[in-house]
Amino acid sequence: MDSSLKTRIQEDMKTAMRSRDSRRLGIVRLILAAIKQQEVDERITLDDTQVITILGKMLKQRRDSLSQFQAADRQDLVDQEAYEIDVVEEYLPPALEEAALAALIDEAIATSGANSPRDMGKVMGLLKPRIQGRADMGLVSRKVKEILGS
Repeated sequence: MDSSLKTRIQEDMKTAMRSRDSRRLGIVRLILAAIKQQEVDERITLDDTQVITILGKMLKQRRDSLSQFQAADRQDLVDQEAYEIDVVEEYLPPALEEAALAALIDEAIATSGANSPRDMGKVMGLLKPRIQGRADMGLVSRKVKEILGS
């Protein structure tokens, strides 16, 4: 099964090349390189879910870098990372609303029968495929821990 998301990214690369948008072309090429790297490493063709996972990792890396650059007062690098975050987010599914996320967390806790922080893995295992790329997994993890800890 070929990825329609990957095809969309490849088309965006061609568009960026035609319009001579070198800034956008750079990040789109980075995305495609990350996808290609995983396909070569694992000898598979990635589907949309796997592409979203890669995009999620890229987004997390850029957010981490952004906070470090802000702390170092490097506005030029902050601007570049913010731009790259915007481009990567274009390919991710829309972010979950707070209420929808809370409902999914409650449902996963009920389904797994979790009642203590030891059951966190079960809950996250149920949540991850449903919210990958649509919510910050670190934030979700903290919320689940908070609910199970109380």
